Amino acid sequence: MFSTLGLFQSLSCPDGSKCTRLWCLFSHANDASQPPLIVSVSAAQPKGPSSTAITSRLTTLPSTVPAKRPHELSIPATLSARKDVASESPAQRVKTSASTSRPVAPRTTANGNGAPILRVTPAQSQVAVPVRQTMLKSLYDHFVVLYEAILPSNPILASEHALRQEEEIYNKSTKLTYRNAVINSIAALKRRPIPNAISHPSVGTERDIAARIESQKQLSELRLTRTAVQQLVMTMQTMKYWGYITEVPPGEGGSKPDAKGQVKQCERCGQSFTVRKDPRKDECYYHWGRPFTKKINGEKLRFYSCCSKNTNEDGCSRGCHVFYESDPSDLHTRHTFSLTRPPKSSDGHTSVETGDTALDVVALDCEMIYTTGGMRVARVSVVDGTGTEVFDELIRMDDDVDIIDYNTRFSGICQEKHEKAFLTLSSARQSLDAFINSETIIIGHALENDLKTLRMIHHRCIDTVVLFPHRAGPPYRRSLRDLAKEHLGTVIQAGDGSSGHSSVEDSIATLDLVRWYILNKQGHPPKQ
Repeated sequence: MFSTLGLFQSLSCPDGSKCTRLWCLFSHANDASQPPLIVSVSAAQPKGPSSTAITSRLTTLPSTVPAKRPHELSIPATLSARKDVASESPAQRVKTSASTSRPVAPRTTANGNGAPILRVTPAQSQVAVPVRQTMLKSLYDHFVVLYEAILPSNPILASEHALRQEEEIYNKSTKLTYRNAVINSIAALKRRPIPNAISHPSVGTERDIAARIESQKQLSELRLTRTAVQQLVMTMQTMKYWGYITEVPPGEGGSKPDAKGQVKQCERCGQSFTVRKDPRKDECYYHWGRPFTKKINGEKLRFYSCCSKNTNEDGCSRGCHVFYESDPSDLHTRHTFSLTRPPKSSDGHTSVETGDTALDVVALDCEMIYTTGGMRVARVSVVDGTGTEVFDELIRMDDDVDIIDYNTRFSGICQEKHEKAFLTLSSARQSLDAFINSETIIIGHALENDLKTLRMIHHRCIDTVVLFPHRAGPPYRRSLRDLAKEHLGTVIQAGDGSSGHSSVEDSIATLDLVRWYILNKQGHPPKQ
């Protein structure tokens, strides 16, 4: 027989003095007025009691209490000491009620350097946790193969998508179908085309791709017309508030195309410098990222998004000094502002009748570079109401205007690419007249900057900055990249410092945002 642990010694026997069990597990301390027959045992060296002492004690017990529990005479001292603590109740096992639904288990990743680890409570999983971990490892391995080209810049992408994919499969399958569902998912992963950017259609879980396809289908089926977007057009007061130039500035336009020899303030580092044709490429230390606020130990600190350095530290990048002009008079002296042309009929006279080639709705975006004449347009892209590209051209600088910095990180334009440009700004404006007149509704993000660099004055505009305001209110603005990711589920402007942005991609994104707004917030025009 195994020795007893004495777990029930603090509980009174339910049979009391009538108990006839020789090896009773319960306590009989209160069965008689006499103290229980227990011989104290030394913890250092247990000794057995003498037979004479036992006989004398037994004669004093009532006849109703049998002489029993001889095992108490030889129990270890630890059990005897346990009996002395009669006031402590035994530890109770906490019973948990069974959940009526299958809980979603928490998950963590292995820091992006290996297969993710599944953190699941075994009692809450209908599929054995080792089986799920094995299936998760298989999914991760195939995501790594699929994302081989984009993992260097997104090291935890495979882990995140493997975890979400396993969760999706687990939630829609049973214990019997789980393994086959994972195998089918892996087969689907093998059939996907290899993505070359994070915005590629192959990137994401099955649910992500399905939702993206459905959203794109709804957006593509919606053709933006003048009637559909009329209520979203900004008022003249709203345009002035957001910095739009609504009238041709006074003075002679184009009288000073560049600022060579003038002292300007660098937009990057804030230092004063003299504008010249061939600036030094390492004279400016700056941060190309934007400052943001982060709370550390209760204190708000400002850091740059490019390098996470404090705003008080020196710049993380080197380049040449550049300047940006925003005053309408200064911009007008660099290149003349002009209104968009009025609509015309087929006979050439001004009219609102048909016969004009201008479109009802277009989305427009420009890419800008730094020159001796300030920031100038270098690429213009226009898409129609269906998202079809109708114009995409590089723009060469005017005479006497020299390029200082191509701003490739943001413009996506390099010297080799820009050397192919043949249209000047004036000729580009004439080409745009074929698609845009004064009645055309132009859609853009921070559109006032594009219109300024085009030297175009237009009064029928829709700006996604106004449609999707920043939670802190003006003058703060949400970036086009964040809006596209949140509302469209797409990633744009994903290029690194060598590829930059695409004005065609951005113009389509602004158009799709307006489509999304109409589909999801119809009847709720923005506050102006």
